[in-house]
Amino acid sequence: MTGTARRGAAPPATAPCDVTPVDSVVIRAGALSWLFPRRSALVAAGLCAVIVVLVTIATLVGSSGAGLGETVSGLLGTGDPMMVTLVRDFRLPRIAVGLLVGAALGVSGCLTQTLAGNRLATPDVIGVNEGAAAAVVASVVGSSTGMIGGWWLGPLGAAAAASLVVLCAGGAGSRGYRVLVVGIGVSTVIGAVTDLVMSRQNDNTAGGVFLWTVGSLSGRDWTVGTPLALCLVVLVPLAVLAGTRLQLLRFDDDTAATLGVDVRRVRALCLALAVLLAGVAVGVGGPIAFVALAAPVVAGRLCGHTRVPVVGSALAGAALIAAADALGRVVAPVEIPVGVITSVLGGPFLLWVLFRPAHSQGKA
Repeated sequence: MTGTARRGAAPPATAPCDVTPVDSVVIRAGALSWLFPRRSALVAAGLCAVIVVLVTIATLVGSSGAGLGETVSGLLGTGDPMMVTLVRDFRLPRIAVGLLVGAALGVSGCLTQTLAGNRLATPDVIGVNEGAAAAVVASVVGSSTGMIGGWWLGPLGAAAAASLVVLCAGGAGSRGYRVLVVGIGVSTVIGAVTDLVMSRQNDNTAGGVFLWTVGSLSGRDWTVGTPLALCLVVLVPLAVLAGTRLQLLRFDDDTAATLGVDVRRVRALCLALAVLLAGVAVGVGGPIAFVALAAPVVAGRLCGHTRVPVVGSALAGAALIAAADALGRVVAPVEIPVGVITSVLGGPFLLWVLFRPAHSQGKA
């Protein structure tokens, strides 16, 4: 009886295994399905709202001493012609360029931090920013005007510095600490060479370049904003696509390869994207410190650690630059460069990053 009942009994029902991440929702359309990152989308919407507020504040305030009504009239084109020119031709393009520079630095920092598995492995720490800055500074050698060279020199210098770091570190593999240590050494050497070059220039040239070397958006307009925007239109979508693969590299290389990831190619692509993004950002806005470090950390804190927060890092970087630039224009009678503001605020933030409980970059 027992044997007959056992043979005729139906197999026990097995509950379906739900592998959907807790921060996502599955959207289905017929035979197609898409894993929608719900938490990341909410964070992106919130950061966009913050950026809108910051841009509004940055547009309406400044060091010119104009009142709110005059600024609004200038924005609408109905006020004094000088105010119209100030707001529309100088202030708005500068704000837009700052957002683009911040987005580029944020994405670049996100990629390098994830590649090296270290929150400190950012372009301004491992020598990429210094290489880009050195290339631009080298363009003023022998010049009597102090005008820096074209923004396109930044990516060239960044690529050269990154190649030197990777070569000296023995490759951009999983030994992130070696890339970090070698990058710090290369950054120090390149920075010393840059200072030596500047010390050999006349006062006019050195003074004109110094403001840019601390990170400044002063005088930036659509002539540099347009090519920067075109670069980001190409590079950021590639970084988002690479981030989906880079997420698997948080496991060991064998696991990632088993899941169908070409580890060497993904690492090379992500490193190239990070270098190019940092290079164009530095070429346009100078070596603005700590944004590439802070933006991915903030985005990761908000979005969670189940994904590589490429989009969140871009938005966080844009918000940080917008806030720092607006603060630099109103905090003192004389405008303070955005790089000085980020450096002052970046020191305490770095200490917070170092001493807070760390979430391993290698964990999903």
